[in-house]
Amino acid sequence: GAWDTDGLAGADGGAAIGLPVGVPGSVRGLAEAHRLYGSGRFTLADLIAPARALARDGIPVEGGLADSLPRAADRLGRWPSSRAVFFRDGRPLQRGETLVQPDLAATLAAIAEHGPDAFHTGPIAERIAAAARRVGGVLTPADLAAYRPAIRQPIRGTYRGYEIVSMPPPSSGGVHLIEILNILEGFDLAAMGAGSAQALHILAEAMKPAYADRATWLGDPSRSEVPVRGLTAKAYAATLRAAIDPARARPAEAVKAGDPLPYESDQTTHYSVVDRAGNAVSTTTTLNFSYGLGLVAEGTGVLLNNEMDDFSAKTGSVNAYGLVGGPANAVAPGARPLSSMTPAIVLKDGRLVLVTGSPGGSRIISTVLQVIVNVIDFRMNLAEAVTAPRIHHQWRPDVLFAEDGLSPDTLALLRAKGHAVRVGSSSGSANSVMTGDGLVAGAADTRQRGTLAEGE
Repeated sequence: GAWDTDGLAGADGGAAIGLPVGVPGSVRGLAEAHRLYGSGRFTLADLIAPARALARDGIPVEGGLADSLPRAADRLGRWPSSRAVFFRDGRPLQRGETLVQPDLAATLAAIAEHGPDAFHTGPIAERIAAAARRVGGVLTPADLAAYRPAIRQPIRGTYRGYEIVSMPPPSSGGVHLIEILNILEGFDLAAMGAGSAQALHILAEAMKPAYADRATWLGDPSRSEVPVRGLTAKAYAATLRAAIDPARARPAEAVKAGDPLPYESDQTTHYSVVDRAGNAVSTTTTLNFSYGLGLVAEGTGVLLNNEMDDFSAKTGSVNAYGLVGGPANAVAPGARPLSSMTPAIVLKDGRLVLVTGSPGGSRIISTVLQVIVNVIDFRMNLAEAVTAPRIHHQWRPDVLFAEDGLSPDTLALLRAKGHAVRVGSSSGSANSVMTGDGLVAGAADTRQRGTLAEGE
């Protein structure tokens, strides 16, 4: 299945540091996934044991951890409870040192012994709420106790004979992944060629209307009417496709949210898993920024999120990722914020083909889109599909972001078509698994030191 494990309760206005903290949902969410779909082979305590051991005994500071700690030093360093975990001798832990988290180990031990209630009620919940309130937040122990994961049907669509399964609202990811794929289905991308200026132009032009629709239509489906069926309808995509000029980029002001209603009938982590029985899981989970708020709730080892940024502060305002918000994603008590999470599973004739997803804020949707297009349209193997240079256009700002690796000639052709191209650093980490011919292959995205694990 495709899971969002960070549902939140809203808070109103203000500029206090703690107001961005939403109700954490991962513990109940993962425990519920285990209850519903666990085979009985492992208990919840069995599954927690490896993480508990790593927290208790420590992990080496290397790779992405070593790179990220100095970048997050200001966010972490303002809090004594965070410095106690992530700093040594007044500076962030450095490469070759060991990160030991005894309080987190104790929290994990409590969850292993007593289940998710050990996190959502009692001393741990009280400490988390107290930490948020000390810095001006409104989170209460009652909020944590009341949290329940929402189990929703995944979004389903088709693309060139493949079935696409992804995450439903309040993520925008699945809806707009399928919306963009529906638009692209009317173009012969394979004939244009992988990485060609023409193929990249069509990809960018297909992204623009989807991100415009995101700003208008997407929000928490329990509080707003989200026209999922209309947005993912082939006929609606045909109207959006007709507005694309194959030779010229459209400026952002010329792209508006469409009207899907006539077609309507009613720094993040991603991991992909396939077991030897063919069961597949695509999971994306986040604290929003790297290290969230940067505040460890004293005595718990738990970092507080700053997920409230994913709500729309007001219509037309942008969040930290430059995404425009609307009334459907307004802050409200008990609401779950809009995200871009796009965990995805691809099937062919009912058989598993691909499990993918990515972190990356607003670029998550375009990252997952391009992995799927690279596999289906351009017949790349999984390593090629994951590592190929990617582009991103989110309607506003009116900029075509391109990773390093595209040729100067291709960039020149895109600029000649009217795109405001900005070449910059890479983003996302589309760690993926592909199956076929009795084989299972994993590809770790080189952008963020993804890892491959093999087990029973």
